[in-house]
Amino acid sequence: MFHTADPADIKAGLITDVYFVRTLEILRRKGIQSVVTAEVLLKAFPAGWTWGVLAGVEEAAHLLTGLPVDVDAFPEGALFATHEPVLTLRGRYVDWAHYETALLGLLCQASGITTKAARCKKAAEGRPVVSFGARRMHPALAPMIERNAFVGGCDGVAVVKSAELIHEDPVGTMPHALVLLFGDTVAAAKAFHECIDPKVKRVVLIDTFNDEKFEALRVAEALGGALYGVRLDTPTSRRGNLLQILREVRWELDLRGFDRVKLFVSGGLDEAEIRVLNPAADAYGVGTAISNAPVMNFALDIVEIDGKPLAKRGKLSGHKMVYRCQSCGADQVLPEPSAAPACPCGGSTAPMLLPLLRGGGLARPLPSTQQLRAAVLEQLARAPL
Repeated sequence: MFHTADPADIKAGLITDVYFVRTLEILRRKGIQSVVTAEVLLKAFPAGWTWGVLAGVEEAAHLLTGLPVDVDAFPEGALFATHEPVLTLRGRYVDWAHYETALLGLLCQASGITTKAARCKKAAEGRPVVSFGARRMHPALAPMIERNAFVGGCDGVAVVKSAELIHEDPVGTMPHALVLLFGDTVAAAKAFHECIDPKVKRVVLIDTFNDEKFEALRVAEALGGALYGVRLDTPTSRRGNLLQILREVRWELDLRGFDRVKLFVSGGLDEAEIRVLNPAADAYGVGTAISNAPVMNFALDIVEIDGKPLAKRGKLSGHKMVYRCQSCGADQVLPEPSAAPACPCGGSTAPMLLPLLRGGGLARPLPSTQQLRAAVLEQLARAPL
């Protein structure tokens, strides 16, 4: 069998740290039925990051649906900062304590992936970025990984099942295996062109056997106007100056009238290398950097018990609201109840923690992945790298 949790066990609250099980046993035997308010927030970003993109909200709603709880949350896909609650939960502690482990897991990993995808997309400065990283993680996680990569701004995903989940066509070129089995790049390119649905863009891998420049020219001459692009997945040991290789390929293609052929780059890319290659590259395939993104170390803490503010040291007690300026995007965290404050810039503010569940039932419709991605891309326009 595969070493993964059954979704029914996750939903049943069985994926939990044992100390919650023991805590619940104590509370029930002692008759403690306190209603608590808890919040999820982040104290620090991974090194070099100054913002995050919240993800996992849809799965969190599914996890908690049916429990006697009220949940408020930032919209999925919203940018967030440290030290501000992105999700609050209110209900009897004995009804939901054993869901904390799974709830944090859903939010932490998804938000890390979405944020890394967003950073890569922003670094690409409008160039397409495709998620290629499913092979670096457990296959059971592939749909989750690529769904969140797409939400974060990736223009496509490679895995068939992942694309089905988000109602998109899968995106891919050809593997080195195809070229190896045909023994020649042009032969493989012609076979691809003859056999694969014409709606699939013809992007040919050109680094299997020979110099990228000469292989690009051979493929362009063989496929002519049918060739959409060439992909360079050049091994690190053979790259030298990859930007210069790209410039050389571009020059030779343009010189012979193949200026419409795109240069697609993949293989160990991260946001820093993307910025270096932008002057010559037209699109990117990013794998491990996104699929193995640093998780967001969200914590969940009680801040109120039976209506009275109370939190462990190091945390701010009491129910809170986050207000965001609609002009400059600055956030303010205030105790509840509170009126929407004015922003120093003069803009108006709006609450970010919106009803997600009420009494265990969904309180608002959840947007599609396409709507979430569009919202993320809009916010990225003013987010720094």
